[in-house]
Amino acid sequence: MEKLADETLKGEVDAVVAFHDGNVRAAITTLLLDCRHLRLQLALTEGAMSRGMTRGWTPTFERR
Repeated sequence: MEKLADETLKGEVDAVVAFHDGNVRAAITTLLLDCRHLRLQLALTEGAMSRGMTRGWTPTFERR
């Protein structure tokens, strides 16, 4: 299972780096900015939604 995930991620990583014309630093910067944006969106959503709306589920900022 892990090998399949590695192969899938390898293709995605290659695509991200290719999108940035081989500039790995630019690719990482873009991904970090995307993470920052998504965390902000998650924080805003957490403040706006009720627990009943999601049947007790609450968003988390870290992977489990």
